[in-house]
Amino acid sequence: MPSLIDLRRRIRSVKNTQQITKAMKMVSAAKLRRAQERVIAARPYSGMLGQVLANVSAAAMGDERTASHPLLAQREQKRIQVILVTADSGLAGAFNANLNKAALKFIEDHQGLDLQFEVAGRKGRDFLKRREINLSGETIGLKKPSYVDAQKIASSIIERYANEEIDAVYIIYNEFKSVMSQKLTITPILPVPLPKGAQQTEYIYEQPPAELLGTILPRYVEVEVYRALLESTAAEHAARMTAMDAASSNASDVIEKLTLFMNRVRQASITREIIEVVSGAAALE
Repeated sequence: MPSLIDLRRRIRSVKNTQQITKAMKMVSAAKLRRAQERVIAARPYSGMLGQVLANVSAAAMGDERTASHPLLAQREQKRIQVILVTADSGLAGAFNANLNKAALKFIEDHQGLDLQFEVAGRKGRDFLKRREINLSGETIGLKKPSYVDAQKIASSIIERYANEEIDAVYIIYNEFKSVMSQKLTITPILPVPLPKGAQQTEYIYEQPPAELLGTILPRYVEVEVYRALLESTAAEHAARMTAMDAASSNASDVIEKLTLFMNRVRQASITREIIEVVSGAAALE
């Protein structure tokens, strides 16, 4: 049976841990608010860009240059580039574990193909390196991702696809749904999937539609990468806030149980000392 000193030390240690988890929860809640605002602001732009892309592609379908655009080239998928978006730090529940499992599942489903991973986030990078999986690039330290960060990732991907070094590009990330829910998403971004059967909007084009489409396609890829980074950041803070809230509640339960056990040990010790005193007094009579 542990002594009273050991129990007090354990209770003090759990209380210190609880203070840390509560502080981390508050920090994540503040960061989540800002990250959520950025996600909500980016979603309409992404949706509108997709709609414009559909309208312009419908107008440009009769032009031969549209079908020959490098970002629309359909090839047999033998060399696949995967962008894995994870967090730089842990203590976020199953946030990183689910992404890493999805990457392994993607590898299993595409055995025999040449897979290369572009990783955004330290956790994903370390996970894949331990398993000696081919990394074509890495980006870490994206605590507050900007559009420039997305451009750096997208530009190398676009260049490699245009040079036929890769045949398809997928992105794996957690999409932010709510504080309690994140959706694991695997989305193909190259070749750019043009919507079919889109209602053509009557635009007045200063440039030929095929030329305009060639400008929109790289921007579309950049926006998709940027939105994935924003969604992942918001989902990370939500997952960490939920995990730290659960950890704080568990710490309270542990403190309560340890305190109850400590009181029982102290009561047993006092009872034993009283019995010893009474027994000694009875022996002296």
